[in-house]
Amino acid sequence: LDAKSSAQNSTMGKAGKGTGSFGKRRNKSHSSCPRCGRRSLHLQKGVCSACGYPAARTRRYNWGYKAIRRKTTGTGRMRYMRHLPRRFKNGFREGTQAVSKKASGSD
Repeated sequence: LDAKSSAQNSTMGKAGKGTGSFGKRRNKSHSSCPRCGRRSLHLQKGVCSACGYPAARTRRYNWGYKAIRRKTTGTGRMRYMRHLPRRFKNGFREGTQAVSKKASGSD
């Protein structure tokens, strides 16, 4: 009886933080965040540990300068901002038609 229980303990491991304890981990404390997409939204608090959602301001700290570099402007698609230099150069014109180069070149 004693040998059987000791053999069972050796396969399960001791009750520490190591291999034997990993089999008992089955509850999720964080879910997917709707703003940043990371699995950092705490289910009970309802607050994202990565971006601070649902707060209006994105979470960032100066002690995590590498994290700021990963999330800053220019690391994504920049669907609006990437066209601004060209629009600024042309004076933010809208609703005009470009003059045809065929008509001006044949003169």
